[in-house]
Amino acid sequence: MADTLVGVDTGGTFTDIVLLENGNIRVHKVLSTPDNPARAILSGLTATDVLQRLQTLVHGSTVATNAVLEHKGVPTALITTAGFRDVLEIGRQTRPKLYDLRVQKRPTLVPRALRFEVVERLNERGEVLTALDEESLQAVLQAVREQQVEAVAISLLFSFANPAHERRVAAALRAAGYYVSASSEVLPEFREYERTSTVVLNAYVGPRIDRYLGHLERELPAGARLRIMQSNGGSISSATARSEAARTLLSGPAAGVVGAAFVADASHFQRVISFDIGGTSTDVALINGAITETTSGSIGGYPTRLPMIDIHTVGAGGGSIAWFDTGGALRVGPISAGANPGPAAYGQGGTEATVTDANVVLGRLIPEAFLGGTMTLHTERARQAVGAIAERLEATLEEAALGIIRIANANMEAAIRVISVERGSDPREFVLVAFGGAGPLHACELAESLRIPTVLIPTVPGVLSALGMLVADTLKDYVRTVMVPAAEAEQAVQAALAELQVQGREDLLNEGIVQEQIMLESYLDMRYAGQSYELLVPYDDGIEQAVERFHQMHQQRFGYNDPEERVQIVNVRLKARGTTQRPDLHRQALNQHAEASPIYQRTAVFSGPDGAVSYEVPVYERATLLPGVSIEGPAIVIQYDTTTVIPPRWIGRVDEVSNLIIRQIEEGMTHAAE
Repeated sequence: MADTLVGVDTGGTFTDIVLLENGNIRVHKVLSTPDNPARAILSGLTATDVLQRLQTLVHGSTVATNAVLEHKGVPTALITTAGFRDVLEIGRQTRPKLYDLRVQKRPTLVPRALRFEVVERLNERGEVLTALDEESLQAVLQAVREQQVEAVAISLLFSFANPAHERRVAAALRAAGYYVSASSEVLPEFREYERTSTVVLNAYVGPRIDRYLGHLERELPAGARLRIMQSNGGSISSATARSEAARTLLSGPAAGVVGAAFVADASHFQRVISFDIGGTSTDVALINGAITETTSGSIGGYPTRLPMIDIHTVGAGGGSIAWFDTGGALRVGPISAGANPGPAAYGQGGTEATVTDANVVLGRLIPEAFLGGTMTLHTERARQAVGAIAERLEATLEEAALGIIRIANANMEAAIRVISVERGSDPREFVLVAFGGAGPLHACELAESLRIPTVLIPTVPGVLSALGMLVADTLKDYVRTVMVPAAEAEQAVQAALAELQVQGREDLLNEGIVQEQIMLESYLDMRYAGQSYELLVPYDDGIEQAVERFHQMHQQRFGYNDPEERVQIVNVRLKARGTTQRPDLHRQALNQHAEASPIYQRTAVFSGPDGAVSYEVPVYERATLLPGVSIEGPAIVIQYDTTTVIPPRWIGRVDEVSNLIIRQIEEGMTHAAE
C-alpha cells in the first residue's frame, strides 16, 4: 500500500490540509477551531476520508505562538544562579522604540515572586568556583512546591560550558513531577539573557504543547506517525516537540517558506521573496539561493536564540480590520476579525470592514466561487461594512475599498523592505512567490510598488504551507560556544564539530532516518573582535576560507568590512539534516498555441490615474489553464484555495509545472512579444 502523507497548517482563520497519496496531491480547507485546534484537524481528515489509513501527519502548530502572544502559557518558575534572579527584568537595556517617551516594557513571562536562586558558580570555562549548595537547592525546591506552578525553567551561569549543576537541579525537579526546561539542554550557548529568555519560553509553552500533541496522537489511528514542523524549516518527532516546544514557535510560517522554495526551484527560480498572506498576518522571507536563517529572533517581544527561518511578520491579512485612529487617519490591522466572527462577508456576525470585504466590494473576490463554492460570501454585508468607512471618508464605496487595499499593501511593502532593502538586497532582482489565502489577490499590485518584475503563483497557493510540511527535511540544530580568535580556532572548531556530528547522526538515526539520507552542515558564528553580534557563516573548507566569506557577508549586510581587523569565532553550529523524498511535480510540454477560455465576465475595480476604474474582466478556472497558455490582465483566476488577480498591464503564463508566472508588460510590449 502506498504511503498516505498529510500536511496540516493550523492558521488563525483556516486549517489547511494537503494529502499526498500515490503521487497525487489533494487539498482541503476547514475553518479553524481556536479553542481546540485538533478538532478542525480531525474534522478535515474525516471529511477527506483519509483518517483511518493515515500513515504520517506533519503538523504546523500555532498553539505555542498563540500562548506567548496572548500570555496564556502555564504558570512558570525560573531558577538561576544566586545574584542573577533579575536577568529577565534587566535584559539588554535596549528600548524597543528609541524615541517613544511613553513606551512600556513588556511584562516578563515569569514574575519576580516565581524567580529563585541557588548557590553555585562556574567561570566562563566551566570550572567550578562555588560548588552547588544542596541546602540552597532543597530550599528552592520547597519554595517552588509552595507556588502554583506547572513548569520550571533553569538557567545557571555558564552552564553551556559545564552542565553538571543544571543537571542536578533538573533531576530534583523532575523527580518532583514538574515540566522542566534546562538551558544546557535547550540552548547551550553564551549570552545569559537570551539563553534565559529562550528556556523560559520553552517552559512557558511546553506543558500546553505536551497536552495538545498528546491529545492529537491519541486521536490518530494506531501506527500513524505525528511529526511537527519547527521554526527552522524542518520537522521533528512529536516526542521531541513535546520536550522542546519553543522550536515550534514559528512552525506554520516556516513551512510556507519551505514550500515557496520548493515550487520556485521547480520553475528554475533561485532568488525569491516568499509572500504569505493569511487571515491574520503577512509573513515574508528572503531566499537567495538558500533559505535565510537567524538565531536572533523574538516572539511577542521575547528573545529566542533557537535557529529559525528569518521571517518578518506584520499584522495585515485578509481578516485585518479597517479603523480610524485618534487623528482620523484610516488604518488597517493589526487587529483581525479571525475565524469567528470573521469578515462581514462571511455572514457569521462580523460587522467591521476588513481587507476581505474590500476585495469583495471591488469585485476581486467572487462570492459564489469562494472555497470552490463550498462557502458563499455575502456581498451586501461587505458593502455595508465598507460603506461605514466610505461615509466617514466622504468617498465612494469603491474609493474606500481601494483605500483599505492600498493601506494593507503599504504595510506588506514595508515588511518586504525589512528583509530585502534593509539587509542589502534589491527586491527588483527577486521573484515574488505569493501564496496563502490572500497572497495572489495582492501580489501584482505589491510587486509593482516594489518594481519586482515577476510574480509566481504556485499551483496550490492557498495551502502551500501545508505542502511545505510534506517536503521539509528532518532537521536538528546543535551549537557549542568556543569564543576563540579565528587565527587560533582550527583545533577548537574541529573538536567541537566532531562531538556535534556524533550527536547529530545518533539523534537522526533515533528519528528513523537511514544513514544514506543524513547530511551534516557546519556553520560558524563570527564577528570582528569587540563587536556584540555575529554573522552566521558556512564552514566547509577551512577557517581561512570562512574568514574570507565573513568579510564578504559583512560588506553586504552592513556596507563595510575590514580585512585587517581581527575576527573572532563565537559559536560552532551543526545542522543535521535527514533528507525527505520530495514529490515530483508533474511536468508537461508547453503548448504555445493553447488558449484560455473564460467561464464568464464580471466587473472588477482597479486604481487608475484619476481614481477607481471599473473593468469588465474575464474569469478563468485555474484547473483549465494548460501549460503554455497566456492570460492578459485585467483578469481573475479562481480555484478552490485562493483567487488570483492579474491587474491591467500584467500578463500571466502557465509554465511546465503549472505554476502561474505573471510579469508586468513593459511599455511598447505586445501580448505576443511577451
